[in-house]
Amino acid sequence: MSNLALTSRGPLDGRVSAFANVSITPMPAASRLSLRARPDAVAALSKALGVDLPVNPKSSASKGPRTAFWLGPDEWLIIDEPGKKLLAECAKVKVLHSATDVSERNTAILVSGVNAEATLSAGCPQNLTDKAFPVGAVSRTLIGKSEVIIHRTGAQAFRVECWRSFSDYVFTYLSEAGRDSVA
Repeated sequence: MSNLALTSRGPLDGRVSAFANVSITPMPAASRLSLRARPDAVAALSKALGVDLPVNPKSSASKGPRTAFWLGPDEWLIIDEPGKKLLAECAKVKVLHSATDVSERNTAILVSGVNAEATLSAGCPQNLTDKAFPVGAVSRTLIGKSEVIIHRTGAQAFRVECWRSFSDYVFTYLSEAGRDSVA
């Protein structure tokens, strides 16, 4: 029997779109957890996961490589380095909650550069200006016809989470918008 190393391939591996003032690149693989819980479970889950679950709309929280996105009054997306056992950490918590590993469902795209906001705004109805969507803000919204989660990671950088099955569409849409943003 041979020793075969299995590697996880992303749906956008090898694709990069770079223009004068914006670049669109696939982000590295990550562990992801979809978490649902009532307010009385937040403290115990935060302790187990090692990051304070945000409780305000459009907010996120990070500790080391782990980030938690607030998606609704009882819903979060937790993202960490690949291979982290997020589900196992939640399994130790004795309060009512629902945790689902969605690591293979989602993928992420980094949109960065001076025209990052303009590139996203070409297909997103949400106000992504610094004032309305500061660094750390996160929201479930649309790019074109696809549901995404946008997280502003820097003054000119956004993480776009989307389902793998829509990743080609979202990447192509953002690439065309990025090309148009420099014209």
